Amino acid sequence: MHSLSNSYPVWFVDIWGVVHNGVTPYASTVTTLIKHRQNGGTVVLVSNSPRSTIGVTKQLDDFGIPRDAYDTAVTSGDVTRDLMRQVPGGKLYHLGPARDVSIFEGLPITRVELEEASAVICTGLFHDTRETPADYREQLAAMRARDLTMICANPDKIVRVGGRLQYCAGSLAEAYAALGGKVEMAGKPYAPIYDLAKRHAATLRDQPITTDMILAIGDGPDTDIRGAADQGLACVFVTGLHDGDVKEADTMIRKHVADAKVLRTVETLEWDIST
Repeated sequence: MHSLSNSYPVWFVDIWGVVHNGVTPYASTVTTLIKHRQNGGTVVLVSNSPRSTIGVTKQLDDFGIPRDAYDTAVTSGDVTRDLMRQVPGGKLYHLGPARDVSIFEGLPITRVELEEASAVICTGLFHDTRETPADYREQLAAMRARDLTMICANPDKIVRVGGRLQYCAGSLAEAYAALGGKVEMAGKPYAPIYDLAKRHAATLRDQPITTDMILAIGDGPDTDIRGAADQGLACVFVTGLHDGDVKEADTMIRKHVADAKVLRTVETLEWDIST
């Protein structure tokens, strides 16, 4: 990654699956990010977490990830709050775990039952350690019958938590869209979160940020790699979510994002001097 640090001063780095696995940090990634910053680079963590940047930063502290591994973070939670402000009447049904309720803090929004809602904010499954999207068929059908818009705070469909896979809000959004429901996406691969990350990077570096300055690093073909392709960014694909199966990862990239500029496919980030 040393040569890429020299070529791309601004790194947009996914968190879950790249910086940590939901339980412990990836030590080599943390070291690489620190060295990139020591090399004059800027690290903006770009996460599909439904939490705010403040909430994600606290979570990183709890994981023991040092602050000198990154400059700042932007989250789909930040973008989601802007979408929530635009809901007519300000009445939202929260579809997701109780740990995500902080997304409502400070907003002129009333949390209501589904029958009273003007829209739905989805931050995940209620019990994501044991449920799947199939458990939500009836609820999604009821939402569709009322023609409610779902604001999806986390476009990720699945993440690895330690040694197991766990469904995310994106999986429910996909199921709702399949019913014909309207979905508004806040995070990767959609443009608003990248625009916010660029603004932060420009402030940090006190200069305009052009596309050729940015390297996107992530483990999700449908989110990180597709988002990089749509934004015209060079990227590094981390295969941790896919158990290091490089052949499978390459196949997924070709299937989902044929025009992605993938510079490397790696299991974990390592600071090196190879090209």
